[in-house]
Amino acid sequence: MKRIGIDVGGTNTDAVLIDGREVIASVKTYTTEDVTSGVKNALREVVAKAGDAAKGVSAVMIGTTHYTNAVVQRRSLNRAAAIRVSLPASKSLKPFCDWPKDLSEKVNGGVYLVHGGHEYDGRPLVPMNELEIAEAARAIRKDGVNSVAISATFSPLTADCEERAAEIVKNEHPDVQITLSSTLGRIGLLERENVALMNASLIELSSKTTQSFIDAVAESGLEAQLFLTQNDGTVALADQARDFPVYSFASGPTNSMRGAALIAGIDNAMVCDVGGTTADIGCLINGFPREANNVVEVGGVRTLFRIPDLLSIAIGGGTIIEPDPLKVGPVSVGYRLGQEAMVFGGNTITCTDIAVAAGLVEIGDKSLVAHLDKNMVNTALETIHRDIAEAVDRMKSDAKEVPLLAVGGGAMLIPDKIAGISEVLNVEHQAVANAVGAAIAQISGETDRIYRDMSRDDAIEAARTEAIEHAVRSGADRDSIKVLDVEDLPLSYLPGNALRARVRVVGDVAERA
Repeated sequence: MKRIGIDVGGTNTDAVLIDGREVIASVKTYTTEDVTSGVKNALREVVAKAGDAAKGVSAVMIGTTHYTNAVVQRRSLNRAAAIRVSLPASKSLKPFCDWPKDLSEKVNGGVYLVHGGHEYDGRPLVPMNELEIAEAARAIRKDGVNSVAISATFSPLTADCEERAAEIVKNEHPDVQITLSSTLGRIGLLERENVALMNASLIELSSKTTQSFIDAVAESGLEAQLFLTQNDGTVALADQARDFPVYSFASGPTNSMRGAALIAGIDNAMVCDVGGTTADIGCLINGFPREANNVVEVGGVRTLFRIPDLLSIAIGGGTIIEPDPLKVGPVSVGYRLGQEAMVFGGNTITCTDIAVAAGLVEIGDKSLVAHLDKNMVNTALETIHRDIAEAVDRMKSDAKEVPLLAVGGGAMLIPDKIAGISEVLNVEHQAVANAVGAAIAQISGETDRIYRDMSRDDAIEAARTEAIEHAVRSGADRDSIKVLDVEDLPLSYLPGNALRARVRVVGDVAERA
């Protein structure tokens, strides 16, 4: 099965064409400011490089930093209203209360607290006031806000209030886009509500971006399905992914980790992905990235949802080096590396220049960095090696020695020996491992909810069935689906023999009929 994988980073946009597990062609281009044209360039170049081998490509997988950049840079965000079904509880901490002021001012499209919700044991807090919800929907429509995030107390336990509220809002405001917090987050109202609001604020950008990717694939002449990468190392059909842009957060490093696992043939290892702007360190368990189990800040906003456990440090090929006094980062020249780095004729000393001057790699014109002070070069390299080694040590979960897979365009900056690491492996195609990871990605389905009045086996089976159906809807081949993770936790404080079951499945992309 031939596929094209494309991964957009802050500095480079990489593309590969694979046939099965074999890399047929790969290209590395600079990311463009609008991102989309960079994707088109990479797609065009990899198809041209592959020649006749590009015939029969069945799928294009794209990983993008569009949405993360939008939140961090406070741009291209639409206004989103918050409807919280929770009164008389939770009045003291309203939606957006813990958001950075500049981001809240840009996104906040109105806050509406209404009566309803559930207790921790599934009992109604008070009957939901449908009239209040209808009034809120009319006010939102009057204000010209076309995106809404709906949250309710303990909605992961029972989403009845959110689902009914969505029906009422849609009836009053037919053009509105709705995000339900129960479809994204976990127990923890504020963090779950935050990720729903963030998703709602990205809906318009997601629609435009997804359509531009669809157009790019069509213009390339490929008759291929379009998938977007997710941050758990899998992909989803573009139409499915369009509604959940937050699931693309941190998908770039995740793609690199999955690509490294495939290329090296190692499923359990540490991975260090050094790009143009940052070095991202993570841990592979059974070929997939370890998942974060705590609150994660995105753009200064506390969230709690599915996201990989990563540590990012400001070291990359484009990271700026100040020679006197010596300072490494945190600023990077980003996608301007090809114009500003000294080896390319620029005037800015970057980590790439240090690597070239130290003889670690041959890029650009080495003579342009021959004048750099040798002591400064060695000290800068020692600082880079020390920071990466410390970050790797922080991400290890035990003292056991494990291999480290070195990937990314800036992998030459990773030291050859690190304490606690059995060996540092520079994998083949390491500069485009992120695109390889996108190309080989499978489709996942996940269920994380509480079941009551059921035996443990029945609850886990119900969760497994639900996860499989989710994967099939996202484009997976039902016959190829296998269970990846099963977790269950008895909840003794809830009535009805309650059990929290989490099941995650993965399957291959289904062939288009």
